[in-house]
Amino acid sequence: MKDILVLCDDFWHPGEVIKRGFGSIKTGAYAFDFVCDAKDILYPEMLERYAAVINCKGNVLTGANNAAWFEDGVTEAGVKEFEDYVRGGHGFLSLHSGNTAKEGSAYGDFVGNTFAGHPPRCSINVEITGSHPITQGIGNFSIRDEHYNIKCHVSDAVELFRTVSETGGTQIGGYVRQIGKGRLCVMTPGHILSVWEHPAYQKLILNALDWSTGA
Repeated sequence: MKDILVLCDDFWHPGEVIKRGFGSIKTGAYAFDFVCDAKDILYPEMLERYAAVINCKGNVLTGANNAAWFEDGVTEAGVKEFEDYVRGGHGFLSLHSGNTAKEGSAYGDFVGNTFAGHPPRCSINVEITGSHPITQGIGNFSIRDEHYNIKCHVSDAVELFRTVSETGGTQIGGYVRQIGKGRLCVMTPGHILSVWEHPAYQKLILNALDWSTGA
């Protein structure tokens, strides 16, 4: 069984949703360890204990504290350490609120996108567009969620799927990148617990973990 570190909890995205979401995924391959206060708990050597890191939070300390998570000279394991971790051969998943970086931010440069907003919650069609191990065995499906609009600004991104809604149009919803010896996967759905409980979304996550950890 591989240990996976899950970072969660910010003001708009309570950690309880993420914990319940992962709790609904039935797998004997991975054990999930949750951290909310990433600034004061994580350090580089700790990251090495995990086969992959999943980030489900924006750049704030916790749901109760909107102070910045990434702070030069203070944060022990920040964007540079995450990138070093991936380059060294590990996996990294950036899910939903993990993709809320502002333009020019180091985290946005790392994952390859910046956040451009979203309409009110709506019905979204997830359309598989890429033939990849992460999308293997998954067909198009529908969810109700926040329809994120992210701007992918890296040329090496390989698209996995698009998200389509009446109010949000057509957006890139998932892609992968190879960074050094490691692998990074970005997916934008995941605001509402029902999304996490959807079998197709769960399979996307498990496939992404398999791919990013070399399973």
